[in-house]
Amino acid sequence: MTMTQSELASLTLFRATPAQVHQSRKRTWLKWGGLLTEEQYLDREAKLDAMEHAINSRMITWVLAPRDDPTTLDFMCACETYKRHGLIRYPGSTEVQEVTYYGVASVFTPPYKRGKGYASRMMRLLHWVTSGRTSENNLPQFPTEWGAPPPDVAEAGNGMFSVLYNDVRENFYQEAGPGIEKAGGWETRNPISTIWKIPQEAEVQQDSTDSEWTWLKPGDFDAFWKRDVQLIRRTMENLAESSPDYRSERPKAFVTCLPNEGVGSFQIFRSKLAADGIVSMDVWGVEKKFTDIGHPTYATWSVDVHPLPPTLIVTRISSTESEFPDLLCHIQAAARNSGVGKMEIWNLPKHLLKAAVETGGQTFERKKALPSIKWYGTGKTVDVEWVLNDKFSWC
Repeated sequence: MTMTQSELASLTLFRATPAQVHQSRKRTWLKWGGLLTEEQYLDREAKLDAMEHAINSRMITWVLAPRDDPTTLDFMCACETYKRHGLIRYPGSTEVQEVTYYGVASVFTPPYKRGKGYASRMMRLLHWVTSGRTSENNLPQFPTEWGAPPPDVAEAGNGMFSVLYNDVRENFYQEAGPGIEKAGGWETRNPISTIWKIPQEAEVQQDSTDSEWTWLKPGDFDAFWKRDVQLIRRTMENLAESSPDYRSERPKAFVTCLPNEGVGSFQIFRSKLAADGIVSMDVWGVEKKFTDIGHPTYATWSVDVHPLPPTLIVTRISSTESEFPDLLCHIQAAARNSGVGKMEIWNLPKHLLKAAVETGGQTFERKKALPSIKWYGTGKTVDVEWVLNDKFSWC
């Protein structure tokens, strides 16, 4: 039974204590641990905490708990946020600004606490700790029915937008806005996947001495992401201000996430930890040498082993239509060499869809991991275009 407004008002959002973080992960292990033991799962999360994308309070766990007992281990639900950098551009200018945004993840309510409205209230309160609390941040007046706003956390706030990947009913997060109305939350954007079965016969060998291509290993990615950021910036600068392909034909703003500072590499390290003993992958990307600096050819990927059988999922891709078949052959060679029989690309660029069909790809709207965005700047989320909505920003 859903709690009353006064009962929910007795709760608010707190930054989790170390003990609450540990308890939260013990709760989620049964749901998300896959083949890992509880000890292995907790060890993996601790290792991820020490990585670049999470250190220095970039990753924060939040709990919904009683105002009079904020450190209780019997908190109602929890989630995580990742403080990251993105880019925004407004119509009428080619200037691109670097801003803070947040990735939201690990939203979890234990089964015995579900159906009471806890997760919805937590997500509504989350807007008030990830964005700013000024008129510039497009938030309503804090509802008096909710009691006092959540405590300020110095390491959080000032986000221009936030993103999450929805695995529950589609409108749950959209209804979890920052005010009383069941609206104004995160809006789903282009949950489109293209999948291929990996051919048994190899057209390209991973250990090929082909001098045109470079296989990317974990140590190569710091330099790679720096180059990729420059490409993303140029892409934002050169965007057309209107297009029938946009969510809104004339967006009020364009936004994108950036893969540096450990964000893109998080996918790789998480895959390595999760797939250890299941998939033996030693390369996590491929790049063609000597291509036009404005149109480079490359792809990076992770491996999803939950559920089995494993799937190679491309996290970033850049290619012309003519280069795509060769790039695809190299991606599939890496998958085949590691015993992976399927690959997937999220939101394959439209100019590559024809080539995807010609190479055996099947494109469809998926029902899980739905990319969703909430805008905190001027205007409505529906009028904001999310550019390069790739897997690299998943969390």
